[in-house]
Amino acid sequence: MSDISIRIEGRAGRITLTRPQALNALTYAMCLEIASALKAWRDDPAVALVIIDAEGTRAFCSGGDIAEMYASGMAGDYAYGRRFWADEYRMNAQLFEFPKPTVSFLQGFTMGGGVGVGCHAGLRIVGESAQIAMPECGIGLIPDVGGSMILALAPGRVGEYLGTTGARMGPADAIYAGFADVFLPEAEWEAAKAVMVASGLAEVVGKTPAPGVLASQQGQIDTHFSGESFGDILRSLRLDNSPFTVEALKLLGRNAPLSMSCVVEMLHRLGGNPDIRTALGLEYRFTYRAMEHTDFLEGIRAAIIDKDRKPHWRHGTPEAVPAVDVSKMLMPLGASALTFEERVA
Repeated sequence: MSDISIRIEGRAGRITLTRPQALNALTYAMCLEIASALKAWRDDPAVALVIIDAEGTRAFCSGGDIAEMYASGMAGDYAYGRRFWADEYRMNAQLFEFPKPTVSFLQGFTMGGGVGVGCHAGLRIVGESAQIAMPECGIGLIPDVGGSMILALAPGRVGEYLGTTGARMGPADAIYAGFADVFLPEAEWEAAKAVMVASGLAEVVGKTPAPGVLASQQGQIDTHFSGESFGDILRSLRLDNSPFTVEALKLLGRNAPLSMSCVVEMLHRLGGNPDIRTALGLEYRFTYRAMEHTDFLEGIRAAIIDKDRKPHWRHGTPEAVPAVDVSKMLMPLGASALTFEERVA
């Protein structure tokens, strides 16, 4: 069975992820198929809008399928991962810049690579089971697939908070932080899709989700996550002993120090009005170097391969990350920089 279903129904181009047994984790082939479909539909008058959804109830897309990337990296082959990331990022930009209406339906887990497929649509619909996050720092990576752009656009310092902690967002928080637009109970999704397929219009009347927590935490987030560096953020959190700071420090304690330090620097560089290509280009500077110079392979080992949840990070503590190490990860790549020309097979 295919991992993805791409077809035209009525006036809609349909992209459905069909790996529910693997939480719809995104493979390299799936990335290329999405890119090909978007290219074909861009100027096709039969396609008025694009609907992106996924089978199963547990996840829209839990992230990228990184087993092959880990195996190649452990063998000393860094080219496969670099090619995967480059083509995935080009697809992310293609989706964000698509000239026709795009709609995504996000149930369950939408994380990492799933954000790159689901959260760049023009209309992002979440249901009651939605759990959206960018937890890449937990495996020695950084929020990528254009997620750094969404984080940089989040209210106040919410981006720094979500990017470093990997905290999960329910539907209300996802809307608040800019990862989703509308809440619609999942029981109403099929009817909404049917209307869109027939009409060619990306329209839905949303409902009010259950309250989230980010809005009420905004003051504390802005107080503690406004530092110039990740070390500043840590020092601020440790001076307080509130339930919020205790939980934040617990989440940060699980993640790779180098990754978290780079996230803060990246978001500061992107500023308050980033564009998708600038964000993806900056992310690629890190991921291009990730297998060779970061905790990525160790993070995958601890979380996915051995599952011991005891990664041995290169920097023992966040305070041990020199500024020069952050700078090296985010230096321009010269001739290897990400480009957005069409992929040549």
